[in-house]
Amino acid sequence: MSGETVEADGQEARLKTGGHEGKYLTFVLGGEEYGLEILKVREIIGLMEITAVPQTPIFVKGVINLRGKVIPVIDLRLKFGMEEAEPTEETCIIVVDIGGSLIGIFVDTVSEVLDVTADQIEPAPSFGSSIETSFILGMGKIKGKVKILLDIDRALSAEELTGASGLGG
Repeated sequence: MSGETVEADGQEARLKTGGHEGKYLTFVLGGEEYGLEILKVREIIGLMEITAVPQTPIFVKGVINLRGKVIPVIDLRLKFGMEEAEPTEETCIIVVDIGGSLIGIFVDTVSEVLDVTADQIEPAPSFGSSIETSFILGMGKIKGKVKILLDIDRALSAEELTGASGLGG
């Protein structure tokens, strides 16, 4: 069973087999560093005009036209319950592929691409049953800092976005 995932406790089973090691794109939100699997990233673009869409959740900034394709844009700060921030020159949109749908993620700034090994990843701490942490792959201990490694598919499920907002991808 080397390298296979046993879905008993999902997170820990994958972590013990090193299932999350690899390259991560790191970015900053509200002073904290996060990482997402580089294989999910399609491109990083600067800020562009975002068209607001009525009756969408507060975290849905709207949609952009990226080379003829309409893509929903999510403000990850708002999705995670943080305060909204004014865009700066470093604010950008990371376009990710979630279940075949392209979604833009509005972030404060992109940091770097890191190689993360299995021994640098610890399971997400338990905060009790009332706090949802299933969208966290693990905590990366890199260069003396802790980076929150996201399961972007769980953090932004395409069903949640299309169902809640009527936006398709």
